[in-house]
Amino acid sequence: MKTIRLREGKDRSLLRRHPWVFQGSIARGGGDAGETVRVEAADGRFLAWGAFSPASQIRVRAWSFDEAERIDAAFFARRVQQAVALRSRLAIDSDAVRLVHGEADGLPGLIVDRYGELLSAQFLSTGVERWKAVIADALLQATGCTRLYERSDASARKLEGLEPVRGWLRGQGPGEPSTEVVIREHGWQLAVDVAAGHKTGYYLDQRDNRRLFADAVRQLGCRRVLNCYSYTGGFSVAALAGGAQEVVSVDSSAPALEQAVRHVAMNGFDAARHTACDTDVNAELRRRLQAGEQFDAIVLDPPKFAPNAASAERAARAYKDINRLALKLLAPGGLLLSFSCSGGIPADLFHKIVAGAAADAQVNGYLLKRLEAAADHPTTLTFPEGEYLKGLMIVTR
Repeated sequence: MKTIRLREGKDRSLLRRHPWVFQGSIARGGGDAGETVRVEAADGRFLAWGAFSPASQIRVRAWSFDEAERIDAAFFARRVQQAVALRSRLAIDSDAVRLVHGEADGLPGLIVDRYGELLSAQFLSTGVERWKAVIADALLQATGCTRLYERSDASARKLEGLEPVRGWLRGQGPGEPSTEVVIREHGWQLAVDVAAGHKTGYYLDQRDNRRLFADAVRQLGCRRVLNCYSYTGGFSVAALAGGAQEVVSVDSSAPALEQAVRHVAMNGFDAARHTACDTDVNAELRRRLQAGEQFDAIVLDPPKFAPNAASAERAARAYKDINRLALKLLAPGGLLLSFSCSGGIPADLFHKIVAGAAADAQVNGYLLKRLEAAADHPTTLTFPEGEYLKGLMIVTR
């Protein structure tokens, strides 16, 4: 077993069971990509077993802090089973669930979502890449599923020195099986294509927020709703389910908007109540503001503006601009759901950004609720970086 020796004083994060070791913390030692290494403090004390990544700034991702634990096939089977068992206890109102959430489940770099009887996984670090076959078998064993599609095409793989991969890992069978599945969410139907959709196919992290939005639209009597960065229309379906009479979905992806139109039809809503706009969100907000339009509810769920802290300042300006425009478009007593999925923008900073946008728009509002990812996307006490999705639910005064 190869050993990594840390510099003096660089053991504090591992002692707190934070799973990352950065390049600058290492005094000596190394290994092959994904190889399990023993991590020691400067004085030789055992700290963790971890996967080595020679190309990444995060050189080691910890598997275990137990010196007696063996990192073998049985280890991965246990970790997968524990993750799946937790989700079974959460009483999730959907047949689409995040089963493995990377570091939070003790499997750094692994993301696994279940869509009905189909699994979709991302292997984003050298450690899980090295154990891919073992993990794939463990996933099928733990879930009873027979089909597993790989979506390891996220940019994070490049930071690990890995090439993108997309295709069937298990259960492809003869011919080319369909990569689309229709899932159930809060009684709604949504079509997901694990090969073509974002992430593993869909944004399951917003599941609970979509239900919350439907309830708020109903309770507040919101008749006219604007869904910005709508993707395939999850929040649009929620608005219609909440009784909205007019819903506008805005996105720059024509295929995503086609799917949004399909989702409206699949759920039995009148097509005349929904409009899809293939355009830039910022430009559309400005155009509608100049036209003197108003909406009773607006959703802002933009893509990641700040992938890291270094880009936070630029991202803050972008978040502030769209929130300012949205707040000006809201009718008095209107509802705003505003989100950031940027890891480089912490929750307190996002609150300040939206507050600044409100001041510029000369609008005040009640903060009804702080929003986060659904419970099957957990954040642990020792890994706060896992809290990437944050949101605010505001009613203007």
